Amino acid sequence: MSRDGKFAHGGGNLGYLLKRAQLAFRARMDEALKPLGITAPQYAVLSSLFIEPGISSAALARVAFVTPQSMQGIVANLEKLNLIQRAADPGHGRILQSHLTERGKAVLARAHKSANAVETAMAGGIAARDLTLFKSLLMRAAENLGG
Repeated sequence: MSRDGKFAHGGGNLGYLLKRAQLAFRARMDEALKPLGITAPQYAVLSSLFIEPGISSAALARVAFVTPQSMQGIVANLEKLNLIQRAADPGHGRILQSHLTERGKAVLARAHKSANAVETAMAGGIAARDLTLFKSLLMRAAENLGG
């Protein structure tokens, strides 16, 4: 319910509230990353390539929550920005492996700082133990739905 006792948009539905939080988070992330010349999905790709160099585009699409077709464009744009480089997989010539360039590593380091600032703002006023519980509950909710 809203402050005046009437039903709020989405009726307080958990899915609606999750989506509202996700959209607000995405907007703030894009705003914070804009000075670096990247978007939130591009940040997800750079982060994933740092963790797992050479990860497949299909896996990158899953991590960034985009379609494989969209990932093709994201990877191409990151390559144009000289943030990643692609080369043929030595064991499978038709597969392209992506790796961070030195410039990509530098942009990623700055992007981590921006992302941390957004997360800090999002968690403002929430006790550490409550954040730990919230993360656990979100993971359980995703697992309950097979995600």
